[in-house]
Amino acid sequence: MTQAQKSYGYAQLEAVAQEMRADPTMVFYYEYSIPVSTTPDGTVLDLRTEFGEPRTSGSGWPIDEQWIVGAAIGAATAGSKAIARLPSMAQIYALEYVYNQAGKIRSMTGGQASMPFVLWVDGASRGRGSAGQHTDVGVEAIYANLPGMKVVCPSNAYDAKGLLVSAIRDPDPVVYMNYPEVRGGAQPNVPDEAYEVPFGEAAIRQAGSDLTIVAWAPATVDVARALPQLAEAGISAEFIDPRSLKPLDVETLARSARKTGRMLVVDHGHNTNGFGSHVIAEVVQEVPGTITRKIAFPDVPGPGSGEMMSWLRPDAPKIVDAAKQLMRA
Repeated sequence: MTQAQKSYGYAQLEAVAQEMRADPTMVFYYEYSIPVSTTPDGTVLDLRTEFGEPRTSGSGWPIDEQWIVGAAIGAATAGSKAIARLPSMAQIYALEYVYNQAGKIRSMTGGQASMPFVLWVDGASRGRGSAGQHTDVGVEAIYANLPGMKVVCPSNAYDAKGLLVSAIRDPDPVVYMNYPEVRGGAQPNVPDEAYEVPFGEAAIRQAGSDLTIVAWAPATVDVARALPQLAEAGISAEFIDPRSLKPLDVETLARSARKTGRMLVVDHGHNTNGFGSHVIAEVVQEVPGTITRKIAFPDVPGPGSGEMMSWLRPDAPKIVDAAKQLMRA
């Protein structure tokens, strides 16, 4: 495969474009703006220009989450691959369609109807926000609880493209979380050709022997900042990024827990019923006696103040402190 340095956003739209070229019935409904991105060398990828409306969105499209998701699910029910992309604060308006329709049609038809539908959720951020509704993180736990749904959380450009290709090709509905924290900074090279990152296969970002740290986007950014400090403290940490939350690669998590005996889960979602609790539950069933701890965002709306957000966010200093406490347990 040929590879190139690409932005996170370009890698994602490249995945969509390649799949739309391969399937002339595929649609991509996108709220707010035109799906376009540019590489560092100036190459422009403009889906509206290439595919036109109504296969993809353009200027003047309605801000109507129920319409966008309903239309995409309808297209998928009729046999077309379909993506609906929504902003974080407005996805709740379309939840009924996802819960009662997309996630259950294959079961209710005895497998006769597939549902090649991707709900692309532009996640919020635990950075400074203009209001609580613009800073919520962790909705992947809500979608993971819905029957029939698969959930993925890429944390770099390579996984962003590969997981999106896998999601588009999957006969089941997939929620594809797109968090802003992981979109910047240095990115791995991304193959020019279409490729799949398999669901249910975690990535071991760093090998270690003393402690297992589990985190997915966007908490992967904070863990990456904490790892050098842990090494300086003499703690050999194994960092695992699940990438796929449902299905979850419990085997890889359990194997690491058997080796280290300790597991710290970092979750930017809210503390109560966040996905981190499910990770711990799965691991301790497989490896009884594992010493575990979870750090997550408190059960409060995200504040607008950057200082308050930093105080609440499970950032690198809090990760280092929790790891040191876990090593003393």
